[in-house]
Amino acid sequence: MLQKIIKVSIENKLIILLITAAIFAFGLFSLTQIPIGAVPDITNNQVQVITTSRNLSTQDVEQFITYPVELEMANLPGVQEIRSISKFGLSVVTIVFDDAIGTYLPRQLIAEKIKTAADKIPEGFGTPEMGPITTGLGEIYQYILDTKPGFKDKYSPMELRTLQDWVVKRQLSGIPGVVEVNTWGGFLKQYEVAINPEKLKSMNIKATQIIDALEMNNSVAGGGYIEKTNESFFVRGEGMIKSIEDIENIVIKNVDGIPILIKDVAEVNFGFANRFGAITGNGEGEKVLGQVMMLKDGDSNKVIEAVKERVAEIQKTLPEGVFINGFLERSELIGKTTFTVAENLILGVIIVIFVVILLLGSFRSGLVVASVIPLALLFTLSMMYIFGVDANLMSLGAIDFGIIIDGAVIIVEFIAFKITSNRTELMQLSKNDRQDSIDEITYKSSSKMMTSAIFGQLIILIVFIPILSLSGVEGKMFKPMAMAFSFALIGAMFLCFTYVPVVASIFLKPEKVSKNNISQRLMNFFLSLYEPTIKWALHHKNVVIISSVALGGF
Repeated sequence: MLQKIIKVSIENKLIILLITAAIFAFGLFSLTQIPIGAVPDITNNQVQVITTSRNLSTQDVEQFITYPVELEMANLPGVQEIRSISKFGLSVVTIVFDDAIGTYLPRQLIAEKIKTAADKIPEGFGTPEMGPITTGLGEIYQYILDTKPGFKDKYSPMELRTLQDWVVKRQLSGIPGVVEVNTWGGFLKQYEVAINPEKLKSMNIKATQIIDALEMNNSVAGGGYIEKTNESFFVRGEGMIKSIEDIENIVIKNVDGIPILIKDVAEVNFGFANRFGAITGNGEGEKVLGQVMMLKDGDSNKVIEAVKERVAEIQKTLPEGVFINGFLERSELIGKTTFTVAENLILGVIIVIFVVILLLGSFRSGLVVASVIPLALLFTLSMMYIFGVDANLMSLGAIDFGIIIDGAVIIVEFIAFKITSNRTELMQLSKNDRQDSIDEITYKSSSKMMTSAIFGQLIILIVFIPILSLSGVEGKMFKPMAMAFSFALIGAMFLCFTYVPVVASIFLKPEKVSKNNISQRLMNFFLSLYEPTIKWALHHKNVVIISSVALGGF
């Protein structure tokens, strides 16, 4: 089978070269499209159900919120594990599903059950909601809403928090690949009504009356429309509170025609919600922090670039003296990781090419072998793009080009040896007959050495089968590496019985070998060391076997 492929390849050189060019072009296309990251995302297939209740203790959160949610989620199909955290005012239930069930089906199943769980939670204790579709590596961009020198006293943490919630956060939403924007730190602005109990008692007013008055006087209503002379006038009832004065002038009740207002029994001021933590930075006091979360399985490099472009646009809309200070972004880590991978690949290619040319003793033979390296790499990138494998430190960093071109070295070296051995006969032939003879030599040499070359590479592929069978966290970590290496080996094997014979038959010429070149002298030196060693080992078999066993036992 392999001999037929080699023969067809040599007889149809143009077709093979076109196929190789297609691999090269598609590899370059895949390089621009493949998701680039730092490390594999090993987060399991989980969904979080989050419930906030600002006034419940840890014990009550566990009893009235966490336990009902866990109970409802326990019977969902595909559930591997359920774990939870109950804190003051917060319940987080994490449901882990099988990876095979996908990302969105678990959320659909939970959405069907979360309503039942909410009905079992006492009214006013909180409403459970699903967390965003993201993972542990979803925190791709973090920033501080900071002030320039000279403007620090102009903007309070509450004002910066308000800018973050109503300006920055809203404009960051809607970016492809961004699933959520979180806000930490600062003071969440509120309108607070501080009731005076003595005035309430003296005026015979209950606290519930104030709450009802606030609720009833903060709304809008629609009144239909009125037609007049072919025109429609829409009727609106505007009752939204817009300022502290609006709250102060709300009527609680009438006593003998005299209205009692909110400001008669209470003081209205700006306040802030209860806080469970704070953000500080650089020893400068409190800061307001924003955190951009990426959609699960998103292309972090593209999402970060889109976020940075949007941040540059938002900067123009912020008040004077306020700016977005990004202090953590994944692009820096991705850039350093990509540089490390590229550096290792380039240095590996250079070293392998240098060694191959040096030891083969033929510049043409070395270039033929070296050309397999970029083609195998582009073939690998093409397969990674097709099978959805991300390019990162684990997947590309483990590729060994010395192993990949092992088969090509064996084949090209033997072809070059046979062509050089028949140099005298070949030089006596015409140009066309000489090429036909070189094609025949290439075919026979490749067919003879192909079994040895393929056998060695198949052994390496078999070694990766256990890694490819891993699942869970181990599979997410190591399978990309095994798949990338396997793609590279398969590409090298394909090139060995198609591209390599064709290029060897075109570029390898019957050259006269000089006995004084560096390669020949280097190989003679190694041969002078090897021959006596192998002869001694063959004459002292028992010593060699015993030493090997002892070494293995040690």
